[in-house]
Amino acid sequence: MTKINTIGVIAAMQIEIDALKERLENSETVTYSGIDYVCGSLHGKRVIAAKCGIGKVFAAVCAQTMIIKFAPDCIINTGVAGALNPDLHITDIVIGERTVQHDMDTSAIGDPVGLVSGINVVFFDSDKYVVETIEKAAKELQLVNMRGTVACGDRFVSDSETKKKIVENFSADACDMESAAMSHVCYINSVPFGAIRAISDGADGDAQMDYPTFASLAAERGIALTDKFIEIV
Repeated sequence: MTKINTIGVIAAMQIEIDALKERLENSETVTYSGIDYVCGSLHGKRVIAAKCGIGKVFAAVCAQTMIIKFAPDCIINTGVAGALNPDLHITDIVIGERTVQHDMDTSAIGDPVGLVSGINVVFFDSDKYVVETIEKAAKELQLVNMRGTVACGDRFVSDSETKKKIVENFSADACDMESAAMSHVCYINSVPFGAIRAISDGADGDAQMDYPTFASLAAERGIALTDKFIEIV
């Protein structure tokens, strides 16, 4: 693929992106549709970092605006996620090899669950080179990681029955509320995409601290990995 010189990084919450924004040199901020885009340099690359807000609509608006206004060579979605795979534990990293919208459902008219009508896609594949580079960065940082499928929907998935259904439908490893929306936007714009998801709550309910504490720890891992990706890509 074309050499990556400009990287867009999007996260839903401040704890998932603020530490990266603070590392940008010669930064300036511009605002579109209420979303701040912080533009600067890091490791010799041009980086645009934004907090989109929670949910698929905010994620899509942010990704589309970033593509139109800043023309990134790739977009990375970084943040926390809930585990669906019992082999994943708190702060482990899921590298989203593909994403799917688990709450997209037109099965009543004969479509597969998850199918996005019009483009007839269920799974959005992440860019192979981006995935390989994230994996290399995780190895350099000695982070426990796995490639996997990230299921995305406009709800916080916490009950076991819903988790089971998502796994049965999509063989998903983690769930969030933004990644597949960004991947969908990148797909229709032919922009390489990658997802870095740090586990903030386990599939088996192995929590011994409250969610905000776990989310903060997981977000730190996600930011560290995103920084390393930018450095070596």
